[in-house]
Amino acid sequence: MKNSSLLGPLKGATHREVGGVQVDMVPTGNARVKRVVYPPGFRWSTNLKAIVGTPLCMHAHVGFLASGEFHIQYADGAIEEFVAPQVVAIAPGHDGWVVGEEPAVLIEFDFEGETVERLGLPMTR
Repeated sequence: MKNSSLLGPLKGATHREVGGVQVDMVPTGNARVKRVVYPPGFRWSTNLKAIVGTPLCMHAHVGFLASGEFHIQYADGAIEEFVAPQVVAIAPGHDGWVVGEEPAVLIEFDFEGETVERLGLPMTR
């Protein structure tokens, strides 16, 4: 990884791993700031679908892709490609996967179950 400091310990964070994805979360005011590290080879439909129990990821993702590349495919077949450095805004109802041999590191901002409404994103695409 080009910038390994992105993966260092994060002061005050709660750490967890789900389906191979590393999540460090820090409450900040009424929101949360998360560092999400998606490993090479990760695909939501392969690694998280069975754990989450929905056909697509139903979370919104808003933040900054600090490293790596990932692609998103919505239920309508539309694909979005994100390559660091890039701002990311993803509506619920998508599959996603890491492209290449480098982890994708997303610095994400959310309001738990209110992210879509509070950030003005569509409910689904």
